[in-house]
Amino acid sequence: MIDTITLNLEMMIVLALLAITIILFAFEILRVDVAAICIMVMLGLTTMVPGINPLLTQTELFSGFSSNAVISVIAVMIIGAGLDKTGIMSKLASLILKKGGKTEGRIIPLVSGTVAFISSFMQNIGAAALFLPVVSRISVRSEIPMSRLLMPMGFCAILGGTATMIGSSPLILLNDLLISSNKTLPADQQMDTFGLFAVTPIGIALILAGIIYFVVAGRFVLPQTKNNTDANRTSRAADYFESIYGIGGELLEARVTDDSPMVGMTIRQIEQNYPNTPLILALYSGDVVKIPPDREEVVWVNTQLGVMGDKRALESFCDEFHWELRGEPDRFADVLNPQHSGIAELVVPPGSSLVGQSIKDVKPRRSYGTNILQIFRTDQVIKRDFSDQELQPGDTLVVHASWKDLKKLSRNRDFVIATEVKYEDLRTNKIREASIFFCLALTLFLLTDNLSVSLLTGAMGMVLSGVLTIDEAYEAVSWQTVFLLASLIPLGIAVDQSGTAAWIAQEILTLVGDVPNWVLQVVIAGLATFFTLVMSNIGATVLLVPLAVNIAIAVGADPAVFALTVAISTSNSFLIPTHQVNALIMGPGGYQVADFMRAGGIMTILFMVVSLLMINLIM
Repeated sequence: MIDTITLNLEMMIVLALLAITIILFAFEILRVDVAAICIMVMLGLTTMVPGINPLLTQTELFSGFSSNAVISVIAVMIIGAGLDKTGIMSKLASLILKKGGKTEGRIIPLVSGTVAFISSFMQNIGAAALFLPVVSRISVRSEIPMSRLLMPMGFCAILGGTATMIGSSPLILLNDLLISSNKTLPADQQMDTFGLFAVTPIGIALILAGIIYFVVAGRFVLPQTKNNTDANRTSRAADYFESIYGIGGELLEARVTDDSPMVGMTIRQIEQNYPNTPLILALYSGDVVKIPPDREEVVWVNTQLGVMGDKRALESFCDEFHWELRGEPDRFADVLNPQHSGIAELVVPPGSSLVGQSIKDVKPRRSYGTNILQIFRTDQVIKRDFSDQELQPGDTLVVHASWKDLKKLSRNRDFVIATEVKYEDLRTNKIREASIFFCLALTLFLLTDNLSVSLLTGAMGMVLSGVLTIDEAYEAVSWQTVFLLASLIPLGIAVDQSGTAAWIAQEILTLVGDVPNWVLQVVIAGLATFFTLVMSNIGATVLLVPLAVNIAIAVGADPAVFALTVAISTSNSFLIPTHQVNALIMGPGGYQVADFMRAGGIMTILFMVVSLLMINLIM
């Protein structure tokens, strides 16, 4: 046991700052980053008070801004943004949508497992945000309520952060805190830092536990909220176009068979002769994909068409005219999904050079990549036979087009786009470079054990290779998180070096008495879980790692194991929606706090049991 420690003035100041920090975080009196900066400033002010031994040197006070942890967090955010910018994540999301089927038992493991894997290498809030629209689409098409899918996805995004040492901010921060604690420990008690995949077995066990939990118990713990028609549309825009123009439904793929009477007809002839023809948005024939197709394009046997409309109406049409309905787009999957294209309104202004010209002269498909669905005028709605229509001032063209083409069209003064354009310029030609620098960063860390330099190499590689511009790299960084982390690190140093952590450890040991080490580990895990719920996981890690190390030293346990218990347990954030991921899914999932308490309560206990068993098994 350590010698008895007496509380002194410096310790009382640190305890007061700890109390202020907890109050500011728990009651959200200030924004968390502002609160953290204020605490750092107060630490600095104590060095100016006569008669008080300085808690920190000037260098230590601002050491957080140059710490490995802060640089690593910045680099991870940039690398994650680079991977997302190339469309790698979107392709993976589309694959999950295609392979997921329509049953909970199959969809939950696929979606949750994929999100967990992505979350182990990027910020978990980013992984969850990426899959939010995917889950929405799966919900609509499988008729499974969003409330049954979003919580498993969100919880597994949090669990995925425990699978590598770069998966969450607390784990990135842990090695720095261990190095800081080593300064106060004798040579025979120095702690080694953790490698990139040191925690992977723990993370995998937690992810599997989470997936199995929802597959087995999901029917009992997940809310049974029915799909709300308005809430589960692809977007508010879809609701608008369906209510105003009657344009809506699903995007499906159909193949023209040899029994169809339309073989040999142009799209124009089909639309003229068969008034109930669905909207034809894409065509594949002769190894060429045409989006949108020209109306003079001839439909032959085995021509594949991307069609949109009410599913029952499409099924009826295809049965009557011998088109084989193939369901969700396969050949056109990338170009007909809402992330790539959509419906928009183009208004012809009075000064447009196109006024008086017919649609066939304007050639909107060839000239602008737009497929006209309807023309809306003050006195009429034109749904067919557009080619001879002359454009008039105030005409509203309802079109389907790629967001990329609409973005280009927004610079054309002949039209005014009345719909928000959701185009993001993905650099799919940079997938190879992004993958190379991502793998390079991981390889360097495995070979050198220098996390910050390794990750920064990958981040700068993304910039130099053109995956991201430097401005996009700056935008990818959550500076709130950076300042929060950098400002709290000095408080952790003060807690450790002033002896406050040792004094708190002494008082806890006195309170719990002579108990086995595993009981103390449970107490530490419980404290970390509680602090994470009322303040940030970064703050909880900074405050509790020095405490855990001192408790371990006092009872002769492995301090690194106790410190890891804190860093892992700060991801145990399921009981209430205070974690960023839980806050993100609460609205779209229609969840109440009671839903998190019901499903998250069991998950919290399961997390603690599995994590403690695995930590003691592999460490």
